[in-house]
Amino acid sequence: METESTYHSRFNALLLFLPVAVLFRHSIKVDPPYVFFSAALTIIPLTRVLSVATERLAERFGESIGGFLNATFGNAPELIISAIAIQSGFHDLVKASITGSIIGNILLVFGCGAIAAGFKYPVLRFNRSTCGIATTMLALAAVGLVLPAMFRLLHPKMLPELECKLGLYISIVLMLTYILNLVFALKTHRHLYAGIPMEQDTKKSALDTKVHESKERKSPDCFPWGAFGILAVSALLIGWMSEILVSSVEGAAREMGFSELFMGVIFLAIINNASEHSIAIVMALKNKMDLAINITVGSSIQIALFVAPALVFMSYFIGPTPMNLSFTPLEVLSIFIAVGTIALTSHDGDVNWIEGVQLVAVYIMLAIAFYFFPA
Repeated sequence: METESTYHSRFNALLLFLPVAVLFRHSIKVDPPYVFFSAALTIIPLTRVLSVATERLAERFGESIGGFLNATFGNAPELIISAIAIQSGFHDLVKASITGSIIGNILLVFGCGAIAAGFKYPVLRFNRSTCGIATTMLALAAVGLVLPAMFRLLHPKMLPELECKLGLYISIVLMLTYILNLVFALKTHRHLYAGIPMEQDTKKSALDTKVHESKERKSPDCFPWGAFGILAVSALLIGWMSEILVSSVEGAAREMGFSELFMGVIFLAIINNASEHSIAIVMALKNKMDLAINITVGSSIQIALFVAPALVFMSYFIGPTPMNLSFTPLEVLSIFIAVGTIALTSHDGDVNWIEGVQLVAVYIMLAIAFYFFPA
C-alpha cells in the first residue's frame, strides 16, 4: 500500500510543471525546448489521473461497459495531442507518434518489465493463447498501416486525393476489426481473458453478482459524477498542455537538432503512453505477466486499430487537409520488426530477463536509425 501511494505521489508531483508550462508559453520568453518539456512533464501525471477516473467508472458500470470505457479512454491523451497536431497540420508528426507508440509498447515497455521482473523471478509465464491472438491481431493491424506505404512505393505518381481515399477505406476496415475484437474479448470469448474455464467463469459471475448485490444493499446507488468530473477536467487540461506542446515542437526539434520524425517516434510516443508504461512495468514486477501483456500489446492494437483510423476520420473535419496513412519506409520496417520480435519472444508462453534485454536492444537500434534518418 505504501509503495502504491509513493508511486501515485511521484506522478502527482509532476503537476507542479503546469504553471511553469503556462508561464513559459505566455509570460516569459524562453527557448522552445523548455516549453516543450515543461508541457510534456505536465501531461504525464494528467494521463494517470485520466486513467484512474476511467478505472473507477469501469468498476461502477461493470465488466463489459468497463472494458469499453478503458478501451475508449485508455488512449485519450494520444487522441487529444494528435488531434491538436492535425489541426496545426503536423500530419507526419502524428504518424511518427503512432509508430513510436506501437514499437515503444511492445519493445521498450515489455522489455523493461521483463528485465525488472526477471531478476526477481527466473521465469515469467503468461497465457500463450491470448498472447498469440493479440500478436496475430497486431500483425493484421501492421498490414493495414503498411499497405498505403507499399502502394506509394509501387505507384510513386499517385495523386494525393487517391492516397487519402486509400487511407480512409483502410481506416474503415481497421475500425470495424477493432469493434469485432472488442466483441470477441468482452463478450464471446471473455473466458480466455479472465484466465479461467468457461464453467468456472459462469459460477464466478454468479458469485460476483451476489457480492455486488450485497454491496449495493450496504451503500447507496449514487451516480459517479465525481469520476466524470475528473475525466472532463483532466481531458481539458491535457488539451491545453497539448496545444502548448505542439506549438513548441517545431522550435524544440530545431534547437535540439532532432528531426520531426525522431521527435514523434521517441519523445511524443513516450509522453502519450507514460502512465500505461509505468503500470505495465509495475504489473510485471508483481509477476502479473498476462496483465502486463494486455497493457503493452493491447495498447499497441488499440493505437493501430482505433487511434490511427479515428485520427484519419477526424482530419476530414478539423485538419487543413485530410491525413493519409502513408508512413515512411523506416516506420513500416520498424513496425514489422517490432511485431516479428514480440511474436518470436512470446511464442513459448514465458519470458526471462535476457529476452527483455533483447527487446530493449531492438528498440534502441531502431531509435538510433530514426535519429540518423534524413528529415
